[in-house]
Amino acid sequence: MDKVDIFERLRDGETILSDDPQRYKMREASYRTKMLLTQMNNSADPAEIRNLLSLITDSGIHESVAVFTPLYINYGKHTTIGKNVFINFNCTLLDLGGITIEDNVLIGPNVSILSEGHPVGPEERHSLKPKSIHIKNNAWIGAGATILQGVIIGENAIVAAGAVVSKDVPDNVIVGGIPAKIINTI
Repeated sequence: MDKVDIFERLRDGETILSDDPQRYKMREASYRTKMLLTQMNNSADPAEIRNLLSLITDSGIHESVAVFTPLYINYGKHTTIGKNVFINFNCTLLDLGGITIEDNVLIGPNVSILSEGHPVGPEERHSLKPKSIHIKNNAWIGAGATILQGVIIGENAIVAAGAVVSKDVPDNVIVGGIPAKIINTI
């Protein structure tokens, strides 16, 4: 008998080994999501985009949410999006580890939010290490920024364009650079 479902284990932050007997389920789920993404990314109707995003995330997407497609998501069901969120063109969400986007968040174009990674050791590198990402109320993620697994972006925080965020960002600060560091307070 299989262990607990792979998606629950991912959401709980369990490393999924390369020989896990349920690993195939991740790829199958991604292909199902891709079918919906193809429809969503070919639509110009905001209501249809929100409806398809609701199907992808298996949760309600509020009418105040605006998504400029294309948007790329590998799973979807581990993403939660609050009210009055704006997601600009060409963003990527790898959400097997979980992504929470609270209310009033602005996400610039070409942003990557990546809740998944791999172990450093070559013999383990094909395993998957998930850690959730949480973007708090009224945060602004600038164009081309990358948010890495396990990070919390604080309330009212700003992530400067092009930053790579590998550590938590406190409330009411601006971070920038690679790796991102606090460059100002709000």
